[in-house]
Amino acid sequence: MRVVSWNINSLRRRQERFLHWLGETAPDIICLQETKCTDEQFPAAALRDAGYHAAFHGQKSYNGVAILAKEEMGDVRVGFCDQVDDPQARVIAARVGDTRVFSIYAPNGQAVGSAPYEYKLKWYERLTRCLREEESALERVLVCGDFNVAPNDEDVHDPALWRGSIMCSEEERAAFRTLCDLGLNDTLRLLHPEPGLFSWWDYRMLAFPKNRGLRIDAILAGSDLAARCTGAGIDRQMRKGKEPSDHAPVWAEFAE
Repeated sequence: MRVVSWNINSLRRRQERFLHWLGETAPDIICLQETKCTDEQFPAAALRDAGYHAAFHGQKSYNGVAILAKEEMGDVRVGFCDQVDDPQARVIAARVGDTRVFSIYAPNGQAVGSAPYEYKLKWYERLTRCLREEESALERVLVCGDFNVAPNDEDVHDPALWRGSIMCSEEERAAFRTLCDLGLNDTLRLLHPEPGLFSWWDYRMLAFPKNRGLRIDAILAGSDLAARCTGAGIDRQMRKGKEPSDHAPVWAEFAE
């Protein structure tokens, strides 16, 4: 089973590029973030023609998450399980076979100490509570997405420059650790402990050619799936070319 998570940074703008990539790579499950389209605008028909069922939760111009799968999905839920209304479309979950899959887009937080930063920390608390409520299914869970946190210094091109800044502050990292302490495993780090592996690069200052990036996208797997993780990586090729997303897809493979 091959699973991909990708902050596409506007699915409609990159639809042709995405469908070409989908035809070439044919993963079993794809989690998308920042689709930036309403549910009415989501290209469900084109994806169905490409062989994928789709569950999606969008809003106009901002945010938006989706799960695509070759097999039909069940038990789709948008938003958090606390059912508190949130106008920001950042969470969707679905059952794919015997696996519970989450596609999440964590808030950026803007600046440490700001109101959006406090919202981000509370958002992580809500996500953690939601997953804790699904504890019985955590062995067969995947939490995929743009976490907007570089978990450790190895995930940052210049740790000294970024230390204490947004996406690298200790409070954000602690929130990510608390989430993982539920029993979730960072699949890339199961197989690749080395530094210099990034999933996001700023469009400015030649950040991508200079590999001045952060690893803020991840696929977290419950214990059963983590034990069967046979491969993981980052598809840097998709950060290249004409009008790419500023994120590259991250992927993981699991033995059946």
